[in-house]
Amino acid sequence: MTITFLGKPTGGAAKLPCYSFRVPAGFPSPATDHLEGDISLDDLFELRAPHIYLVKIEGDSMQGSGIFSGDLVIVDRSREAEHGDVVIAALNNEPVCKRLHKRNGVVILKSENPSYPARYVLEGDELLIWGVIRFSVRDHAQ
Repeated sequence: MTITFLGKPTGGAAKLPCYSFRVPAGFPSPATDHLEGDISLDDLFELRAPHIYLVKIEGDSMQGSGIFSGDLVIVDRSREAEHGDVVIAALNNEPVCKRLHKRNGVVILKSENPSYPARYVLEGDELLIWGVIRFSVRDHAQ
């Protein structure tokens, strides 16, 4: 797996229309009478917050959690990583995206693809949690 750090988002905060109905996976036509208002993706994802950064994921080890190769993930450095969180971390200076398991003093970094084994963090290993993934964005035109 390869992780590309894209850093802090820049640019303006465009407002997009937000409709009040749920969209089925068919072919509905959004009507203006269902327009709830405008929403800013910057506000929704807290993109301007100093503790948020972006990372591009390469590899298929997290596809079981809905994170696929080429996805952009929004990472929060301010959240304390807890058992079950998907994190961006450095294990012995190697950046990884894995699900964190912490139980009874044992730390495991788990892939969400059965083709990849879990990685137990051993006594001599250095583990630095760089942040908790809050959201992912996928380009469906690929």
